[in-house]
Amino acid sequence: MPALASGLDYIDLNFLGRPEIIATAILHGPAGVALVDPGPSTSLDFLTTSLTRKGIRFEDVRQILLTHIHLDHAGAIGSIVAKFPHIDVFVHQRGAPHLADPSKLLASAGRLYQQDMDRLWGEVLPVDPARLRPINGGERLTVVGRYLETAYTPGHASHHVSYYDGASRVAFVGDTAGICRGLGNYVMPPTPPPDIDLEAWRQSERKILAWEPDTLFLTHFGPRHGARQHMDAMFDNIDAWSRIVRRLLADTSIDDDERQRRFVDDAFLEIARRTGETEAGDYVRAGGLNYSWQGLARYWKKKSV
Repeated sequence: MPALASGLDYIDLNFLGRPEIIATAILHGPAGVALVDPGPSTSLDFLTTSLTRKGIRFEDVRQILLTHIHLDHAGAIGSIVAKFPHIDVFVHQRGAPHLADPSKLLASAGRLYQQDMDRLWGEVLPVDPARLRPINGGERLTVVGRYLETAYTPGHASHHVSYYDGASRVAFVGDTAGICRGLGNYVMPPTPPPDIDLEAWRQSERKILAWEPDTLFLTHFGPRHGARQHMDAMFDNIDAWSRIVRRLLADTSIDDDERQRRFVDDAFLEIARRTGETEAGDYVRAGGLNYSWQGLARYWKKKSV
């Protein structure tokens, strides 16, 4: 996996004991340290220990940048700010209210993850609104002495933003550039409900590529070179999945449970063909195929109305 530029680093959160599922980026600057996407509370102890091994304490962290508020990216933010109230949190203005009061976020996630909520994500605490720094995208931020550009990048989520560090030509893109693990080049689309919008996602791709980044930093997982080829690969897979979804939705002889089962089976077989069965299993841990079915099915049903 490619290294990041000088002054940038990242931590593998070893989510639920598995490597290369969730990455937290570290930005070093003259004013301290900033983090991008600190992950869920279930990985917070590991994040803290890993920072300590790098000579970083949370007292050194001045700002945290959230690409979006999904719990695998931002679930720990309330616990962090409760203990370290000096930290400012950048988040899209649509996501900010749900950090201050996470009740609706938890209700939505609970419908998706059901009995697995606590096992996957752990405690989710509210964030003091005084520490939130809502952004719309398009702002130029000063983060620990580094200058970052921002862009509103929906498609995966309506509250998604991306950040670009021009000095290093690294774009921190959350889930907008999908999931890509190991040394391979398979890019799995993360398409959970309720916000999937493929037209908006294409517009977000254009914004990111307009930066001409040398490196895309994916929360799932890590730095990737070749931005245009990477995005092309992801959208090729979105198109392939969409063809499966639309075919299954048109088949009136089966119910939604059977449609989901067939999609999951077909998608997993293709990932396994491209990456191997063991690696395909870890891809699925980073983004469940059942959730991807639900997001794309919701999207294409709405398009057909």
